[in-house]
Amino acid sequence: MTEDPDVVVVGAGAAGTGAARGLVEAGLKVLVLETLPRTGGRAFTQQAAGSVVDLGCGWLHSADRNPWVGLAGEIGFDVDRGPSAWGDQFRDLGFTQSERDDAYLAFEQWTERVATNPPRSDVAADAIDPADGWTSYLQALSGYISGDELERISCKDYAAYDEASTDLNWRVPAGYGTLVSAAMPAQAIVSLSTPVEAIALEGRRIEVKTASGTVRARAVIVTTSTNVLAGDSIRWPSALDPWRQAAQRLPLGWNEKLFFEITGSAPFEDETHLIGDPRDASTGSYYIRPFGQPVIECYLGGAGARHVADEGSEAVFARASDQLVGLFGGDIRRNLRPLIASDWARTASIGGAYSHALPGQADARIALAKPFDERVFFAGEATDTTNFSTAHGALQSGQRAAREVIAALTVIHS
Repeated sequence: MTEDPDVVVVGAGAAGTGAARGLVEAGLKVLVLETLPRTGGRAFTQQAAGSVVDLGCGWLHSADRNPWVGLAGEIGFDVDRGPSAWGDQFRDLGFTQSERDDAYLAFEQWTERVATNPPRSDVAADAIDPADGWTSYLQALSGYISGDELERISCKDYAAYDEASTDLNWRVPAGYGTLVSAAMPAQAIVSLSTPVEAIALEGRRIEVKTASGTVRARAVIVTTSTNVLAGDSIRWPSALDPWRQAAQRLPLGWNEKLFFEITGSAPFEDETHLIGDPRDASTGSYYIRPFGQPVIECYLGGAGARHVADEGSEAVFARASDQLVGLFGGDIRRNLRPLIASDWARTASIGGAYSHALPGQADARIALAKPFDERVFFAGEATDTTNFSTAHGALQSGQRAAREVIAALTVIHS
C-alpha cells in the first residue's frame, strides 16, 4: 500500500481531517484510511439538479466559536452569516403563532427542568410535563437534536451540550461537506475505498490490516463512529474492549434528509421554514428554497428517520409530499419532484447520524476519549463532552488526538 507511516488515521471525516492537519504540521508522515470513496464522512455535499445540497451536516452550529468558520476563511470559502428560519412557520400554516408560543414555552420549561432539576433516572422523557400537551412536539425536537426519542436520552448529556451551544448558526454556500473535504491537508496520504479489516497490537508498532495490505505505524487515531467501534466490521484487539463498551453507551441517533426539487410556479418563498405537523413526533422539518435554490429540504429525526431505513426513501418522499400538500393544498403536488435522499443508517461504514448518551451514560464520552497505551488514540464527535453531534466537535477532537500523539511520540523518541 505504502511505506509504513508514523501515524495511521482511521476515517477521513471531520475528526480525521483535524487529526491529519495537526500531525502533518508537526512533520509526521500520516496515512488516512477511509472506507468510502470520498473524504468528509458525515459531511457530504452533492450537486443535484443544479443545486448544492448537504446530505449530512449543513449548519455551522455555535458559529461564533466554531473553528470551521476561521478555517473556511483560511481555505477561501465564503460563510453566510444570515439568520436561520428555523423558528418561523411560513404563513402560520398548520401551526399558529399562539400554538407556537405554547409549544416553545413547553420546550423552554422542559429544557430548564433537564438542566436544573433533572429526574434521578437521568431519562430526558421523565422531565416532560404531560399536562402541557406538547409531548409529541418535544419528541420531534429530540429527533432533530439528538436523533432519538427522549426515553433514550441522558439529561446530563443533553444539558452539557445545551449549556455550551450558542444561538448562532451559519452556513457555507459551497456546502459544509465541500469545506470539510477541502480541509484535508495535501501532505497526508489519503487512501479511499480502503476499509480497515483489523487492528492488531504487535510489539510497539500497531498493525492496521486492509484488503490492500497491512501497514505498521507508531500510533493510530481511530475516528470511526461509535456504531462501527462497537460493531464487528473491524476486528479489534481485546485490549480495546473498554472503549468499545463506552461506544455502546453512545449510540448514533437516526437522522436523514430528503430533498425535493421545486418545478414550475409554486407558492414557496426563499429562506422559509415550517414544521409539517407539530403534533406528530415523526414529522418532517421543511426548509424551503435555501439560498434561493429551487429545493425543499425535509429533515427527519428519530421515528421519522427510521422510516427511511424501514420503508425506503420512496415511501418517505410520498409521506413528506402528503404532509406538504396538507399545508399548501393539492395543487403543489405537481411542483414537487423527489431529488435526492440520505441513508446514513444503512451506510455500513457509519451506521447512523450522531451520538447521544443513553441515560446514566454521559461519562462514557470521557472514557472513550482516553488513549490506550499511548499508541491507540480516539477522536470523533462522540469523544467531545459538550460539542458532540457537530462537525466542529469532531474537528476539535481530531486536533486534540493529534496533540496527544505528538506528545506521546516525543516522549518515546526522547
